[in-house]
This record gives sequence, C-alpha cells and structure tokens, in this order.
Amino acid sequence: MRPLRVKRYLLTGLLTFIPLWVTWLVFSFVLGLLASIGTPLVNAILGGVGLIAPHLADVLNVKWLLPVVALLLTMVSLYLLGWLTSRVIGQRLLDAFDKLLQRIPLVQTIYGGTKKLMNVLQKRPDSVQRVVLVDFPRQGMKVVGFVTRTMREEGSNREMAAVYIPTTPNPTGGYLEVVPVDELTPTDWTMDQAMAFIISGGAVGPDRLPGATARKDQPSHTDLP
Repeated sequence: MRPLRVKRYLLTGLLTFIPLWVTWLVFSFVLGLLASIGTPLVNAILGGVGLIAPHLADVLNVKWLLPVVALLLTMVSLYLLGWLTSRVIGQRLLDAFDKLLQRIPLVQTIYGGTKKLMNVLQKRPDSVQRVVLVDFPRQGMKVVGFVTRTMREEGSNREMAAVYIPTTPNPTGGYLEVVPVDELTPTDWTMDQAMAFIISGGAVGPDRLPGATARKDQPSHTDLP
C-alpha cells in the first residue's frame, strides 16, 4: 500500500504544481518583456547618477533591483502613454507619429500591421462572432482562432477568412490561416473566454463545443473590418 500511496501523493503534488508553473511561465515572460523595455533607460539613469554620485550608483546597482525598477518604470510609462493617447493632444501626436512611420516602408509594414491587428481584436464586430473553431493542423482536430478579416478568392469567388491561431500557453505567438468561411465553426465565446481557454491549455472553458452543424446558422462575414 505504501508504494501506491507515495505514487498518489506524487501525482497529486504534480497536478497541484503544474498550474502554478504555467502561471509563473506566463507571468515571467510578460514581466521579463516589460522589464527589458525599461532596462536601457534605467541603465542610462544609473550612468547619470554615477557621474554625480558614484557611491549612490554603486548602492543602486544591485542585480535584483534593476529589473524591478525597469518594470515599474515601464508600467508607469505605459499608463502615461494610455492617458496621453486618450486626450486630444495625444491623438494628434500619435497621428503625427504614424505619418512619420509611413515614410519608412519596412517599419510601417510591421507597425501598421500590428496596430491594425490590435484594433481588430479590440473591436467587437456587428452580428459576427470573432471567435471560431478551425480544423488545424488536419481535418478532425479543432483549434480556437480569431477572424481578423474576410476576402474573396479569385476564380471561385469563395469568401475566405483570415484567422489568427494563437499558441498555448503564450498567445502572443501563433499562426495565420486563410480558411473558407463555410468551413469555420462559429462560437458564442467572448475574447476573454477564448484567451482563458488558450492560456489554461483547455482547463478553463465550456463543457460543450459548437459542432459543424452550427455553420449552417453562421451569419455573413462580409461586414468584418
């Protein structure tokens, strides 16, 4: 009985640890990314302090302190950026910045495409479900995807949808699939529900999934942005 008890306890401990581990991976990635954004500015500030007060710079130059300060500085900067963007003067500055980037072809392609994707995912389309199920990577296997736009296929004139398929547990990476609209399975999920389903590896989600019959009642996607 003891080996079975040890095995059961180990399995219980593993199942308890995995959610904590996945949460730590996601948060460490996000926090590390934010800290890396503010690190150059913190190093510049620390260099300036070193010119005025070398002793103080040595005290502040602690390995664990710099990422924390960089993270806080990035979060404050993002808050100020969001506050400024919501004001009229901020919108004008952002428009001027966009026009400046339009003169740089490669930069405008990356920046403009990413900005359009964020705008599309933030807006809820009228009478259309953004969250769909797609057969991927083969027929019979389903993944959650986000419809970003529709287009017409030359020759067949079929309506095609561009679907972004995020990966688990990090949804910032993923795939782009161009799928016929009549092969999409619409859902009634919100973006939050879909993201929770993806990040949790399917642990957080509904008990029932829409079937292929739901495609018959699928509304037209012609009004997608």
